[in-house]
Amino acid sequence: MKLFGKKKSKAVAPVCRSFADAKRLLLIINPVSGKLKARASAFDIIEIITDAGYVPTVMMTKYRGHARELASTAEEHGFSRIVCCGGDGTLNEVISGVISSGSRLPIGYIPAGSTNDFASSLGIPTDLAAAAKTAVHGSSLTLDIGRFGEDRYFTYIASFGAFTAASYSAPQNVKNNMGHLAYVFEGVKEFFKIKPIKVVCDDGEKVYRGDYVFGGVTNSTSVGGLVKLSSDMVGLDDGIFEVILIKRPKNIDDFNRILQALITSNLNCDMIDFFRASSVKFHLPEGTPWTLDGERADCSGSVEISVIHNAIRLKK
Repeated sequence: MKLFGKKKSKAVAPVCRSFADAKRLLLIINPVSGKLKARASAFDIIEIITDAGYVPTVMMTKYRGHARELASTAEEHGFSRIVCCGGDGTLNEVISGVISSGSRLPIGYIPAGSTNDFASSLGIPTDLAAAAKTAVHGSSLTLDIGRFGEDRYFTYIASFGAFTAASYSAPQNVKNNMGHLAYVFEGVKEFFKIKPIKVVCDDGEKVYRGDYVFGGVTNSTSVGGLVKLSSDMVGLDDGIFEVILIKRPKNIDDFNRILQALITSNLNCDMIDFFRASSVKFHLPEGTPWTLDGERADCSGSVEISVIHNAIRLKK
């Protein structure tokens, strides 16, 4: 056999054809999420992807919004699938990029964050190797996505008030070491010191007015590991979101009833307004901070939140 002569190895052609026929996959990794698990497991993940017949291009995110930029141009660069490895915020960016570009590329999610609420709702494995196999071999699940205002999106939660600042105020190293407990501790501290927020919420059929310490529009069974909804209450592709408004507790008894309601998923509590809607309009004091999938989102005092039905295809 001559490597550089006129004769060609019979084994070379099939290998070349196999490589040429392989589908291109964009692997987006957040190297600082969770306990730095994504970075440590990168080679194992790549091996699983290549064994599945894909040629991966690996991109490490370098700044906030980078994953969205990468995902928004993936299809035009010839990729047939996106897999992201990071926390819920990384997934949010990838989905936002896909939706904003009008793409319908399937998305695989390898959860490597601190809480991984959305992965928990979907039953995606928390073991990175198992999740990587799901990302390339799993079946497609069509999911609803939330539109926040004109051009922001969320996968499972848009919220304000208690537990909201905890998502972005807990230091990254604390999140990495303590996981969801970091959010719980920060959230409980907020609950006792937060000022009630005057809210007007209109779902098109009823207007809710009052002083609330938390508001959330959700499409998940778990929010921060503390707010729980039973699986029969939540449909991830039903075109409807669940809305939770928690009133200001006036004493420790009120607070205990709220916690009991959230932990037991029994929201039939006079301290909680709970309803379902495909679109809601919120009017809050100017400057009230929101979070979308754990990342801060600033907006004016008024914002409309709506469902984009069957917006993405996620592997599970």
